[in-house]
Amino acid sequence: MKTLARIFFIIVLFAFQNAFSNAKHQQVKSEAEKVAETTLKKQILKEASWAMQQKPVTVTASFSPRSAGGKHDFFSEADYFWPDPQDPDAPYINRDGLTNPDNFVEHRKAMIRFSKIIGALASAYKITGDKKYVAQAVIHLKAWFIDPKTLMNPSLWYAQAVHGKFTGRNYGIIDTIHLMEVAQGVLVVEASGAMDPQTTEGIKNWFAAYTNWLMTSKPGIQEKLTKNNHSTCWAMQVASFAKLCNNVAVLDSIRVLYKTVLLPNQMGTDGSFPLEIARTKPYGYSIFNLDAMATLCQILSTPQDNLWNFETMDGKSIKKGITYLYPFVANKSKWTLKPDVMYWDNWPVAQPFLLFGANAYNENNWLVTWQKLDHQPAVEEVIRNLPIRHPLIWL
Repeated sequence: MKTLARIFFIIVLFAFQNAFSNAKHQQVKSEAEKVAETTLKKQILKEASWAMQQKPVTVTASFSPRSAGGKHDFFSEADYFWPDPQDPDAPYINRDGLTNPDNFVEHRKAMIRFSKIIGALASAYKITGDKKYVAQAVIHLKAWFIDPKTLMNPSLWYAQAVHGKFTGRNYGIIDTIHLMEVAQGVLVVEASGAMDPQTTEGIKNWFAAYTNWLMTSKPGIQEKLTKNNHSTCWAMQVASFAKLCNNVAVLDSIRVLYKTVLLPNQMGTDGSFPLEIARTKPYGYSIFNLDAMATLCQILSTPQDNLWNFETMDGKSIKKGITYLYPFVANKSKWTLKPDVMYWDNWPVAQPFLLFGANAYNENNWLVTWQKLDHQPAVEEVIRNLPIRHPLIWL
């Protein structure tokens, strides 16, 4: 009888634990989140199945002889710089908006792949509660942030180098926007309780170190002070990484930056971004910067300080930005400015500002448009400028 009672107790305990685990995944969902899950579930599970088969590939898997750094340093070359046709041995020259296909981009590709893997696994865990996805994510997280043989240094001294001019530039900091879904994915899977404390601490220590580098290094400070999408993306990254590390002071400082610098200085009174419109790819850059600002609002908003509701004295707000651009995303033929010099036909895709905005303002038209657009872009340039590819983990 004692044996039967013990077995019965174990069964009841197991059932209770399962019920508790499932309850944690049955939180109250907004309409936008329900629609997003329904729209993306099949895709998420397919991507997660792929991710379960992948082995880690970090920056140590490839190296460029043109890099001034070591094998643990991220390296990339500036996209819009080309050999001088008058002198092939001279420093490269800028051709704004035109991507040089011969640049070294292997580290960027590895980071994007890493982001896809963690984003897919975290999304699958969120909708299923299956901890096998957490276990697989941990393998990749350890490789990038903890294993001394394969980790990436928490700095970006050698990103977007220019042959003959710079071994690295502050503009290269934009390359690590693809670590944001990694950080957000960690927040999601951490709640599973399946990550050991040492691993969690190691990952957060890496992001804390990188956040410190972004805020204190010369390139980091330079990037913060740029006036266009680069400063928005600097802030977006710092906010994302600080949220993972629960750095309240940094989060507060980025909220202030958004209210006093980014939004008022970058947005026109009509909701456009004049500095992005002035580029050779005004459509793509307008979308990109709006995505970044909307993501900032998604990361930073709290019940006490909701950036979705913030408006400057002269009427600038994230809602005005979405309202301005939305008609051109819903119907690109309405765009009245010059078309982009490259990738004009590849935008828009399922832009996160549509989903996040629909969630914040209950705007069904934005949500429907988001549903209809491409959720699996394959063009590298589009992927490079789309850091939020797994929006479910952000809702």
